[in-house]
Amino acid sequence: MYLGHSEDEDLKRKHTDALANLRVTHTPAAIKERLDSGPRHSYLRDFIYGAIDGTVTTFAIVSAVAGAGLSIGVVIILGIANLVADGFSMAVSNFLGTRAEEQLRQRARRTEEYHIGAFPEGEREEILQIFAAKGFAGKNLEKIVDLITSNMDHWVDTMLIEELGLRSGGPPAWRAACTTFIAFTLVGIFPLASFLVNAITPGRLADPFFWSALLTGMAFFAVGALKSRFVDQRWYVAGLETLLVGGAAATLAYFAGSLLKGVTGA
Repeated sequence: MYLGHSEDEDLKRKHTDALANLRVTHTPAAIKERLDSGPRHSYLRDFIYGAIDGTVTTFAIVSAVAGAGLSIGVVIILGIANLVADGFSMAVSNFLGTRAEEQLRQRARRTEEYHIGAFPEGEREEILQIFAAKGFAGKNLEKIVDLITSNMDHWVDTMLIEELGLRSGGPPAWRAACTTFIAFTLVGIFPLASFLVNAITPGRLADPFFWSALLTGMAFFAVGALKSRFVDQRWYVAGLETLLVGGAAATLAYFAGSLLKGVTGA
């Protein structure tokens, strides 16, 4: 596809700026500073997890209660109760799950340290076979094995990653939990927004449930589009993907509300 002169120049300028930034961030001093600060943990999973669940569960409450023909006040009370209680529950679950992963790593580390102390020859053979499977051989393989097994921390880290498939470290459990709770409440409020508007200014919106469904879809798309900034995916593709997946869950919630309406006879 042909690009206009201005678009072509813009692409070249962006490429030049990217290369310049790459050089700046890869000087010896910059590399040392980055490595000394340790790895940066991503909380994207925790944010997506909380945002989607908060939106779906709140919309489920809205669909069920509104579908049953109950008042706006009941919708708001149950919706906010869900945001607080379920959001806290999600955060606690994430905290305990993340903490359990860290405890698993700690136990695995102690086990590997014991194995190395009790039978270093066997553990050294494991390192040799791991890197031989990666294509190393001869003197290069011997050097790699010697280097790794000369340092206990490096030896154990290698076994955790290569043999057990565990990460050498993870995000702090409390930060992961806070990210989930914040995303749950901030994004999960969207399905309730139209009902809050009508509670403040009665009759402002003729069909608050319609606006709730629309805002729910917008929330799904926005979360997906935001995700695209951190992954290699176009923003509209990520947005549509999240909208379709989240929309499927929201649709099930809507039909649950319709069934409840039939049961109550409203």
